[in-house]
Amino acid sequence: MNLVSIFLTAFLINNVVFMRYIALCPFIGMSTDVPKSVGMGLAVTFVTVLATVVTWPIYHYVLVPLNLSFLQILVFILVIASLVQLVEFFLKKNVPGLYASMGIYLPLITTNCAILAVTFDAITNGYNLIESVVFAVAVALGFSLALILLAGLRDRMKTAPIPKFLEGTPILFVATSLVAVAFMGFAGLIK
Repeated sequence: MNLVSIFLTAFLINNVVFMRYIALCPFIGMSTDVPKSVGMGLAVTFVTVLATVVTWPIYHYVLVPLNLSFLQILVFILVIASLVQLVEFFLKKNVPGLYASMGIYLPLITTNCAILAVTFDAITNGYNLIESVVFAVAVALGFSLALILLAGLRDRMKTAPIPKFLEGTPILFVATSLVAVAFMGFAGLIK
């Protein structure tokens, strides 16, 4: 599979939010406005790519040769948690406004199942390191795209006449499902 195919498949066709329904908590929580969505998208992209770059060699050159692949989940979660701490320190020092606006969602990147899924999928799909990095970038950018799209929709919904029983979270899930249906159209893009 070539790199463009891997990228397009992970970014559009199997979008982590719209097609796989992973990482919905930060997706709903951090899509209140576009700047916060961009900040969260950048943080998730950084952690996802770096986690993939670190976990791929650990798995192939440490866990498998030592017959310790059963520790994969534990090791990968520790790597991701460490990387999130780096992001948290960086944002707290250099971008305090974004750090404050992200609140609890920044440390929750550690438990973002999309990041863990990327590290597992890169190994399960048999990708080499370069393919794994392309896959990780595509998934993270797909997550960022989903965040920004919902933030834009939420902005538009502020002035839309929404029935009382759909206000709040219900309309967010309806809007997300409609965007997911639109993303289904990308399924025929790569054969």
